[in-house]
Amino acid sequence: MDRSVLFFHQYIKLKLAMFGVFRRKVVSGGSSAPIIGKSWRRTRPAASTNADCLTSEGEASLHTRIIGNVRSICHVTHPGAAVNLRPLREVMTSLQPCVSMQLQNRMFSSDSGDLVDAVVPFMGESISDGTLATFLKKPGDRVEIDEPIAQVETDKVTIDVASPEAGIIQEFVAKEGDTVEPGTKIAIISKSAEAAAASSKPASKEAASQPPPPAAEKVEEKPKPKVETTPVTEKPKPAPPTPPSRTSASEPQLPPKERERRVPMTRLRKRVATRLKDSQNTFALLTTFNEVDMTNLMKLRSEYKDAFLEKHGVKLGLMSGFIKAAISGLQNQPIINAVIDGDDIIYRDYIDISIAVGTPKGLVVPVIRNAEKMNFAEIEKEINTLAKKANNGTISIDEMAGGSFTISNGGVYGSLLSTPIINPPQSAILGMHSIMSRPMVVGGNIVPRPMMYIALTYDHRLIDGREAVFFLRRIKDVVEDPRRLLLDI
Repeated sequence: MDRSVLFFHQYIKLKLAMFGVFRRKVVSGGSSAPIIGKSWRRTRPAASTNADCLTSEGEASLHTRIIGNVRSICHVTHPGAAVNLRPLREVMTSLQPCVSMQLQNRMFSSDSGDLVDAVVPFMGESISDGTLATFLKKPGDRVEIDEPIAQVETDKVTIDVASPEAGIIQEFVAKEGDTVEPGTKIAIISKSAEAAAASSKPASKEAASQPPPPAAEKVEEKPKPKVETTPVTEKPKPAPPTPPSRTSASEPQLPPKERERRVPMTRLRKRVATRLKDSQNTFALLTTFNEVDMTNLMKLRSEYKDAFLEKHGVKLGLMSGFIKAAISGLQNQPIINAVIDGDDIIYRDYIDISIAVGTPKGLVVPVIRNAEKMNFAEIEKEINTLAKKANNGTISIDEMAGGSFTISNGGVYGSLLSTPIINPPQSAILGMHSIMSRPMVVGGNIVPRPMMYIALTYDHRLIDGREAVFFLRRIKDVVEDPRRLLLDI
């Protein structure tokens, strides 16, 4: 606060205290009295015939503008008359131009009406903050409206920060690695190129206005006379013996720190690590296995893949067959689709299949909603759409929320066998693996067959081994003979 304003407030408090004592004197009939060591007199204004204005003789040398305002605070009428106090707002009006002028200049001097702020958007119901991962543009670059200028990494997804207006990026007010919340300003954008160009002119003008530094005066150095000295030969000292190494034979030899790199974990990686460890600490994990003969499903795909692509515009894969088989198994064993909530069991009457997708930034699990109502073509289209969004980093929070059962296909990376971990708050996860040609006994003969191991990890607190084995057996039957889906057997 300005010093004059502070002094003015203190002065008003003192005047009001004096006025209370003086009013009691006036009401009692006294014309004047010494108040706080000073004598007060009545001065009747020329324009008023019924009001007196209080003034102080000892304070005539104060700032005239402040005294003028203080004198207009109150008027005291004759004894027995009412007291009229003027509002303080009227007094502050005259001081406002000189006091608030500097405040306005300090607060709004940088706002020319041409600058807009780029802020972090809303990131989802369960996300309160994120990490500013990277800037996609540089100061001075031109951006269009809704063009991404930065990326914010959250626990679940990477969100783009878009430019609210078309213009030139003037500066970034946040740094990479900062923790930001929705509404945090990260950049200032100028809507015209002139403002951005003008910001670089003052620096160049100052550099041009500065006179060049004076040239250093050359000082002629006189040559020093050479002094001839006779060389002194010293005997070489023997080198001190090297101390023996104190490292014992049992101590491990650690690699030097120069050959190591320490990189901070991304928020997505930390979130995945936390959820997986919580899953191990919460669930009673148990995994059961089975193997599936892929001959008939692969034959079906080979025969109808061209007609399927021509009609539906998407390729026919093996994942849709396993999703339909998993839906049939979940309908036969509803406990696999349920979840424990405290002391209760929640049975879900819908089937939302989560598909684990590995991306360069980490593992994401988009969800296929109401998969029980979809056919093969709809499932393949949804898988294709979600997989592209996951790899491009454009998948949203809503597309990954929920899910009642997860399918993880490690076979695309060559995994032969694994024990997947449950994705909370689900109760089971199906693991698919690579297809390997192995010798199998068929009709008493040994023939090569394309075989796949499948694994089901489930929460043994809720699901017994009987239901888990029946579920895997149902998947095996449907995949080995897809005609069961048509006949519902």
